[in-house]
Amino acid sequence: YVLSRRRNLPFGFTTIDMADDVVKSMDELGIDKADVVGVSQGGMIAQYIAINYPERVNKLVLAITSSRPNALLTESVDTWLKLLNDNDFTEMLVDNCKRSYNGKACKKRLKVYKLLAFVAKPKDYERFIIQALSCKNHNAYDKLSTIKNETLVIGAALDGILGVEASYEIHNEIKESK
Repeated sequence: YVLSRRRNLPFGFTTIDMADDVVKSMDELGIDKADVVGVSQGGMIAQYIAINYPERVNKLVLAITSSRPNALLTESVDTWLKLLNDNDFTEMLVDNCKRSYNGKACKKRLKVYKLLAFVAKPKDYERFIIQALSCKNHNAYDKLSTIKNETLVIGAALDGILGVEASYEIHNEIKESK
């Protein structure tokens, strides 16, 4: 299964709330225990699933994510929020692409991102803003040491949104993570 956030997120919804939603979905689907893979904000959510519901997690993968806001994440989110405040959805997606991919990989994707901005522009940015603010307010760092599940942490050396240090920080706090 691949789970995302609910469509209508209440203002102030946190990564803890999102983790609770995933566990409720697991209950609805009859899943007692799962291998949990979280990428980016999904990794933030996965951290709280492992922290608050360790019995529900078999193995854990945290990819390109952070346990708490750092300067790079804060600057990225603030830039995107400003661009959305200026109603510049296209530039927000372009900035995201430039931070997520480098060189040729970014160039290849820019056309797709610009097309996506044209065809998938939301009527309002509320959901994105709620998710962005939940990333800026996410802080599971002090609880990472409670995660006992087998864990693989994946980072990206050139990541322009979180930086690779965020992955090393997680790895250093979760005993025996790889």
